[in-house]
Amino acid sequence: MSQARLVAVDGEAAGQVFELQPEETMIGRNPSMDIALPDDGISREHAIIMFEEADGEYVIEDLQSTNGTKVNGKRVRSATLSAGDELRIGHTTFRFEQPAAG
Repeated sequence: MSQARLVAVDGEAAGQVFELQPEETMIGRNPSMDIALPDDGISREHAIIMFEEADGEYVIEDLQSTNGTKVNGKRVRSATLSAGDELRIGHTTFRFEQPAAG
């Protein structure tokens, strides 16, 4: 099965593709994060994307970041992701891509 991923559509990372980890992917400015972005609008530990195996869904959770996390333009604390969703983290917009099951 191919991985779900985030595709940066704007910001400094535009054009980059970030494969999501099987269980959880940490996003932030800290270089030790799974997706580390040198963006001053992003907290050191900004958000986490977790794979909920029981539901087969990816969920993003904001880690009480200063500037928040937006999904499709709405600020969220936690949200289930669907293919094509637009995530705004700091000054970077990502498109969530998930291969169809089966």
